[in-house]
Amino acid sequence: MSGLPPKKATGQFHEKEGVYCVRNLDLAEEGKLLIEWAEAHMPVLMSLRDKYKKTQPFKGYKIAGCLHVTKETAVLIKTFIDAGAELTWSGCNPLSTNDAVAAALAAEGVSIFAWYGNHEDFYWCIDRTLDFRPHLTLDDGCDLIDTVHERYEDYAKTVVIGGSEETTTGVQRLRARSAANKLYYPVIAVNDAETKWDFDNVYGTGQSTIDGIIRSTSIMLAGKTFVVAGYGHCGSGVLKRAKGMGSNTIATEVKATAAIKATLEGHEVMTMDEAAKVGDIFCTATGVKDIIRKHHFESMKDGAIVCNTGHYDAEINIKELESVSVSKRTIRPNCEEYLLKNGKRIYLLAEGRLVNLVAAEGHPSEVMDMSFANQFLSHVRIIESHKSGNPLPVEVIDIPEEQDQFIAATKLATMGITIDVLTEEQVKYMNDYNAGT
Repeated sequence: MSGLPPKKATGQFHEKEGVYCVRNLDLAEEGKLLIEWAEAHMPVLMSLRDKYKKTQPFKGYKIAGCLHVTKETAVLIKTFIDAGAELTWSGCNPLSTNDAVAAALAAEGVSIFAWYGNHEDFYWCIDRTLDFRPHLTLDDGCDLIDTVHERYEDYAKTVVIGGSEETTTGVQRLRARSAANKLYYPVIAVNDAETKWDFDNVYGTGQSTIDGIIRSTSIMLAGKTFVVAGYGHCGSGVLKRAKGMGSNTIATEVKATAAIKATLEGHEVMTMDEAAKVGDIFCTATGVKDIIRKHHFESMKDGAIVCNTGHYDAEINIKELESVSVSKRTIRPNCEEYLLKNGKRIYLLAEGRLVNLVAAEGHPSEVMDMSFANQFLSHVRIIESHKSGNPLPVEVIDIPEEQDQFIAATKLATMGITIDVLTEEQVKYMNDYNAGT
């Protein structure tokens, strides 16, 4: 289907043509243990696995996924398979695949094309999943969906019945595509679910980003000035965690309401031009390119640390960093030192890619439990609509409130937490427009 050239990567790989390509199958046992750990900490998704493996809603359907290959993703993959799906997978970022997890999945017969560092072969891997001719796509960042739409338009219009998108950047791209009448099948915006962005984006990104920074630098955060560009769900989560560890915190923003929120939550707000002069650690979380540019690097302190937790590596202009540098060397894993022409040193983490996945393990299993439950139930919804003869409209579709509340309630139950329930009189009062003082 693709006509792409052969894989460009060199070195030792374990391959089975048309089935999988991973770095090293010998890592399978290590990966299996990681997956078992995640399963023990993802009770919502595991309860869905128990329920739907009995009804097999995906029997006869093929799913192509493009999402970070982590231990949590493996739990989602195995849940789909247990529910009857045929499935193939690629990573959604060149540096976010856990090779041990990929090996474990391949060893169990999963059709997976992913390895850490597949920069040149990123789209080769995506294309192998499309050779599978899937009926559904599951994406994180929209690379899979874009590939289907741009290179296989007829296929997207006639074969694919629906898809889902995991992250903010991808949903932004999908809404732009839909507005231009270039969306050819319905896509559910998993990112926009309350049980996704208020938890995964805030608490998951916050903790895992700090984890990645510490692993790649071992720096102490207390007393440092920590700058986050973008005070959305992800950026606010990072800055809250940095503040909790004793950092002096600064937010940069282009949205007035977000800037007010950051101010009222105890952070300084200023422009990046101002923040560049005083910050010790910088983290971008905007989904927009060129947030940190040449003149910012030149005005930073000697020893400033720069990283990104947005989906793509475009937020930090690395080419401009290189243009003002005289040398570059790797100091420690995922930490490169750039010596600038002005004599200052800038430390770039994780090649400017997702620091929480490149330098750490991504979000904790507990928070991905709800996000991936949303992914799974979204595809159940697509399938059930298709089978009923009443397919979903070709547009970007929100998660229904009922699904959000079901997932949240299930999560609470697994945590041993109970909440109040409104009485009939209270419900009547809430819906009575004549009720006064």
